[in-house]
Amino acid sequence: MTLSPAAYALIRPLLFRLDAEKAHGFALNVLRNGGPRRAPASDPALASNVAGLTFPNPVGMAAGFDKDGEVPDALLGLGFGFAEVGSITPLPQSGNPRPRLFRLVEDRAVINRMGFNNGGATAAHARLSERRTRGGILGINIGANKDATDRIADYATGAKLFSPLASYLAVNVSSPNTPGLRALQDPAALEELLDGVIAARDATGHRPPVFLKVAPDLQPADVDAIARIAIDKQLGALIVSNTTIERPALRSPHAGETGGLSGAPLRDMAQQRIVDFRKATGGTVPLIGVGGIANAADAWARIRAGASLVQLYSAMVYEGPGIARAINKGLLALMRRDGFASIQEAVGT
Repeated sequence: MTLSPAAYALIRPLLFRLDAEKAHGFALNVLRNGGPRRAPASDPALASNVAGLTFPNPVGMAAGFDKDGEVPDALLGLGFGFAEVGSITPLPQSGNPRPRLFRLVEDRAVINRMGFNNGGATAAHARLSERRTRGGILGINIGANKDATDRIADYATGAKLFSPLASYLAVNVSSPNTPGLRALQDPAALEELLDGVIAARDATGHRPPVFLKVAPDLQPADVDAIARIAIDKQLGALIVSNTTIERPALRSPHAGETGGLSGAPLRDMAQQRIVDFRKATGGTVPLIGVGGIANAADAWARIRAGASLVQLYSAMVYEGPGIARAINKGLLALMRRDGFASIQEAVGT
């Protein structure tokens, strides 16, 4: 699984003949059965400390690729500095009807309306318990079941189960594919939710930092309110951002599909949200930049704008499994070009 970009470019047309969700399943199967199991060494200049955790490099795999926590160690073996699995809900759910995942090749983008499809918390907990001694930064992204009568209780269940296993917990209130979920970003609802998650986490005796994943489709007042809550609740980081429901000009015939848009068209909006949250928090809450990051230049722009770490998913569809190593190599060159001795020095400059 250490395919070079050139080698991946040769096999990509074959993968793209498959339905997007089947190709995703194929990639997971390859990683399960033949993926690397040991993380490569990262240059010390790429390391950073965020929320008390030492990340060997700033490039992470975003949630959504490994929904059930099947291949986090293989992802770390591909050179990602951290892997975030999920979103995981308390009960198994099948998600939305297929087809629900679409490649927008002409736009280097993806639209998904998966709907938190996953095998549930019990199965994921058993699986992740088996790798708890292997090390590496593992984020566990928790969500609520679509038909939950008490969504805050669902998040608390996830926090209780996974706090002993997670390097950090990611609270996902920003998926556009579960009706009403984004309403949890409203200030009163968000405070109540985070109080429930933090109390459930603390009751376990383990205290992994809590990261909050927000939508890019936010108004300035929303950004200010979320920033205030993040500071008040002493969150470990804000993950900025999830997919967008907006539709910029797109060329793909799939442009009209409903769901969350990710990939290249999201880049500028996600970059601006990093700028907005950096200003709103005064730099007091670490930010993780997500959305449209496909190369070292994209990652470097997000870091200079205020992101301590970055994540990607859609770009791997187009660039292949070597993308993390390629971005990290490029970041070292950009750091040296611009006179920085470490990634941490460059954040927000």
